[in-house]
Amino acid sequence: MAATEPKNRPPKKCAAKPHEALAKYRAKRDFARTREPHGGRAAKASGTFVVQKHAATRLHFDFRLEIDGVLKSWALPKGIPVTPGDKNLAVMVEDHPLEYGRFEGTIPKGEYGGGTVMLWDRGTFRVGGDDPTRALREGKLHLYLEGEKLRGEWALVRMRGEDNQWLLLKAGVALKPSRRTWDRSVSTGRAMEEISAALPMPAFVEPMKAQPATVLPSGADWLYELKFDGYRFLGGKAGNEARLWSRMENDFTGRFPAVAKALAALKVRSALVDGELVVPDELGHPSFQLIQNADESTPVLAFLFDLLEVDGEDLRKEPLAVRRERLASLLPKRSDVLLLSGELSGEPEHLLAEISKRGLEGLIAKRRDSPYEAGRRSGAWRKIKRLREQEFVIGGFTAPRGSRSHFGALLIGYYRGKEFVFAGKVGTGFDEKTLAALLKQMTAYRAEKSPFSSLPTERSRWGTTFTRSELARCTWVEPRLVAQVRFAEWTKDGILRQPAFLGLREDKPARKVVRET
Repeated sequence: MAATEPKNRPPKKCAAKPHEALAKYRAKRDFARTREPHGGRAAKASGTFVVQKHAATRLHFDFRLEIDGVLKSWALPKGIPVTPGDKNLAVMVEDHPLEYGRFEGTIPKGEYGGGTVMLWDRGTFRVGGDDPTRALREGKLHLYLEGEKLRGEWALVRMRGEDNQWLLLKAGVALKPSRRTWDRSVSTGRAMEEISAALPMPAFVEPMKAQPATVLPSGADWLYELKFDGYRFLGGKAGNEARLWSRMENDFTGRFPAVAKALAALKVRSALVDGELVVPDELGHPSFQLIQNADESTPVLAFLFDLLEVDGEDLRKEPLAVRRERLASLLPKRSDVLLLSGELSGEPEHLLAEISKRGLEGLIAKRRDSPYEAGRRSGAWRKIKRLREQEFVIGGFTAPRGSRSHFGALLIGYYRGKEFVFAGKVGTGFDEKTLAALLKQMTAYRAEKSPFSSLPTERSRWGTTFTRSELARCTWVEPRLVAQVRFAEWTKDGILRQPAFLGLREDKPARKVVRET
């Protein structure tokens, strides 16, 4: 059957929001049983693709393209065509979340799609001569794939008069498969049999959050811990393997291999822990700047404070006191890497005074009977920071002056609803290496106009002002990079006083950055 564009094209319509597009995906799955990601983290399309080998009722391949913040997905019963002119059926299925592009493991029997899933290929794609959303709507995508296995041209074409029946055709030159890697995972190097036999890795869970407070509660119902100045992380262990995730679900495993190795060595079959990655300075204080610049050789400590799962048992509904007791029992008595975040005794005001004296970051209070509320800031956990410090998003930079190289100051802001609000200039906290690295990263997101909803142009006692000529010399960037900034206070005009750059954060999305109170 010839594959042509349908004569009666569907009417144009706005793409569904990611959380709406995933309703069908979620309705088909019981996330208490399957390790597949629940999804929901929207992101600007970056043109990624994945192919997963799926041994369900029948062995097939799943072909997925990142379009409009989700993975548009097709099942390929006969696999990927590799010879020019060959074409295979591609059945369009429900949209999948972006996080599914990292999924590999076994879906339990009885669940939708039950069977083993291999991350078979991944990479980027572009659509020749067209916008992917438009090409998808019109039913014809001329694809250029740059994957680890699939490289070259294909066409994905909807069959005449069909909604979900498509054909994947090989175009361009023939693809010569590598015998060494063709039947193995691009993520773990495992064959299907090895994935099926392996213990399932615990699924990522969005971390529970502490509510900012000015006064912490006291009494026997509460326990107190140090607030560490590092990277929040979740660590999963399955068999002899371990994975580390940031709170944004970025993979930290390769960046902090000693922590992953220590986690994999725990004397349990599987576990999911919550904690903070820390690099101490010469005084033994956790330093965000040091963790931000850490590499594979940097000694990193992992302070653990919660246990969400162990040997397949979900502990999230158990009281915090029970979870901490179970966590303490599985940690080694002596470790240079994995440490239990200790409970502090005393009244919170006395603890805060001691923390301030020692130059530490802050204090967290947690209800002893609190369950683990993934992704929530319910008030069962509360925090106080000793220093004024929070995340801001970089929206531009000024030209260098005097002896300064690369750039002068960062222009930073935060989100208030849909508005991107200017918060000030940051001109300190950089060394030459940081200046060069930051400039390179910012240049990649260069924009034609200011992303800020407004900029101060009238001089005041407190605010940062811009003249017309100064604005003309600013370089604007898309608000994507998140910086950790320490400052003295907020002025009455809503501008930071004495801000200093501490480092970039990789564990928080820019759209989540708001003014903390």
